[in-house]
Amino acid sequence: MMENNDSRVLRKIAVVSHCILNPASKVFAPGNHQLEQEESLRKKFLYAALECGIDLLQLPCPEFTLYGSMRWGHVKEQFDNVFFRAHCRRILESVVEQLAEYAVHPERYLILGIVGIDGSPSCGVSVTCRGRWGGELESADRLEQRIASVQTVRENGVLMEELSALLNQYNLSLPIMPLDDALLERILK
Repeated sequence: MMENNDSRVLRKIAVVSHCILNPASKVFAPGNHQLEQEESLRKKFLYAALECGIDLLQLPCPEFTLYGSMRWGHVKEQFDNVFFRAHCRRILESVVEQLAEYAVHPERYLILGIVGIDGSPSCGVSVTCRGRWGGELESADRLEQRIASVQTVRENGVLMEELSALLNQYNLSLPIMPLDDALLERILK
């Protein structure tokens, strides 16, 4: 690879939810049609980013780093607590510090924004999932009731809320966008 020593070169950077680059970190859910659609969007975004020379900075996954690969699906209520929020802030700190460093060199770097995953209780941008989950599952009836209680609501996931707060602390104003069909138009304009 040739090294470019021209300090006037502008590098475009997009910050992405962990599972955009590493879908193996997601909750295991074979046959989930919504995940198939997300996978298609993920590939379109990644191909376009590579084609346009956009560098990608990966956010850590708080669910994976706290619960590992064998976790169940969760809802926002399960993560909306002081312990999970503190974990999010800890794992986000170095990412936000990197963004602050890029931001002080606008002649070299353009941070396009942050891309999240709608529906996620952690990385949802405009949509997250809520439900009355928690406690033991004593019977199949009880499990069905809990699953039926899940709703999609128009709000951020917990990680995105904590990321927004940290960005504010560092006086960084960045758009936070969901991975959707309109993303390529927004990020590439």
